[in-house]
Order: sequence, then C-alpha cells, then structure tokens
Amino acid sequence: MFQVRIHGRGGQGVVTAAEMLSIAAFREGRHAQAFPSFGSERTGAPVVAFCRLDARPIRLREPVGQPDAVIIQDPTLLHMVDVFAGLPRNGYILVNTSRDLEALGLADFVRERQPGRIATVPATELALKHIGRPVPNAALLGAFAALTGQVSLDAVAAAIAETFGEKLARANIAAASAAHAAVLAPRAEDSHAEAG
Repeated sequence: MFQVRIHGRGGQGVVTAAEMLSIAAFREGRHAQAFPSFGSERTGAPVVAFCRLDARPIRLREPVGQPDAVIIQDPTLLHMVDVFAGLPRNGYILVNTSRDLEALGLADFVRERQPGRIATVPATELALKHIGRPVPNAALLGAFAALTGQVSLDAVAAAIAETFGEKLARANIAAASAAHAAVLAPRAEDSHAEAG
C-alpha cells in the first residue's frame, strides 16, 4: 500500500487533490481511498487530506500516520505543522514553492533523506499562469506523478477531466503537465551528467 498525506490551507483544493489522486489510481486499475481531516473549516486554515493506493482492497480507515509521500501545498506550513511526521527516510516530499530547499530552511533535513525523492515545483505560479487562480492542486498531482511514478500523467489528466468542466479541466491539465515536466527536467539533466 502507498500512503499519501497532503498538507495545505482551506481554499487550495487539498481535499480535491486527494480525491483526484484516488480517481487517477482507480483509472489505472488500482484500489484507492481518499478522505480529509478538518480542523476549523475556513479559508486559510490548515487542512490535511489523505490518499491510499493499493493493488488490493483497502480496509484501513484511519488517518495516514506513516505516509510514503507528503505533498505540501502551502510552504508556510513547513515550520508551523509537523508535515513530515511519520515519513520514513526513503519517503517522497513534494513542496509547492519556487524557492530552493535551503531558502525554506530544509537544507539540513533533506541531507538525511534518500536522494531523488524530494522535489519543489512552483505549482501556485503554474496555476496562476494556466488557470488564472492560485489553486495548486492539479499542478501538484502532475508533479507527484513525475516524482513517484505511482500514477501516470495520463491518469492524472483523466481524473482532472472527470472532476472539472471542460474549460477548467483543460487549464488544470496544462498546469499538471507543466509541473510534471518541471519535476522531470532536473532528473534528465542529472542522468545526462552521470552518463557524460
């Protein structure tokens, strides 16, 4: 089973991101489960959503305490909430930011992590460019697909199309595709450097 915890703020589409991720996994023939955990249900308040993916039916129903991946939709939560609680050394970390990890105050933390499992992507900027609104969830799912390989970009696009109307879906798919490419680009550069 692959477990994902998504941290963000009310109004950023945290719950919708978990739901779309579960739809993407389902479209690829897997079992999936998505659910939120709310504190105060208001715009800007911290929100957590969970998603589980597996080849077998999922019977577990409690919140994800030991995630295989964390998606941080709002980097201001990095030092306010323990977003990395329960994440193993080889867990995946995806942060919505245009800043580097050192600027985020995470340089020492990431040195202890398994290489190649951490990515940053300017998902809010991509959402503003493609959608016209600062809702980073679809872009982050495209980045998640590139980082983890747990779902394909095609499955993410299909989940987005199933969730939104045609025009909004097109814009969100464009944001997801751009984020997917942004995560893959440094990996391609690294593999070229190693080959050379």
